[in-house]
Amino acid sequence: MSVHSLAIAWCLALPLAVGAAGAPPSSDLPDLSGVRERIYRGQFAQAVTQLRELARTVRHAEVYNLLGYSLRELKRYGEAAHWYREALLYDPEHRPTLEYQGELFLALGDVAGARRNLRYLELLCGRECAEYRLLRKAVVDAGHAVGDPR
Repeated sequence: MSVHSLAIAWCLALPLAVGAAGAPPSSDLPDLSGVRERIYRGQFAQAVTQLRELARTVRHAEVYNLLGYSLRELKRYGEAAHWYREALLYDPEHRPTLEYQGELFLALGDVAGARRNLRYLELLCGRECAEYRLLRKAVVDAGHAVGDPR
């Protein structure tokens, strides 16, 4: 094999080796039942640990959303806001994130932000979808009007 052929072979193989070493995270959603169980039991700190580990290898709005939710429940609002933004960057129409982010806005006193998310949910899925109804209830329960009740 000539030096020229060897150089071409090396150049062709290099991207494969680099890709194998630095493979991008997967977007396949793993089974989250264990994490969800911790969340349902109120074990938010343990859920955060598990979800942070998952977020290193899995790019998915639901992973980021559950991480944001768990952090919000721990009143770590700045971190929760970060993960909700990540979820919406990954999937701008992820309805559970829009609902939970709206609840975060309420916790922070940003009623206008919660109402924006409520309106966006209405446009995405109508007034009968669960996420719209849950955020609407949270806005009303916080003592705020939601607009035209049509």
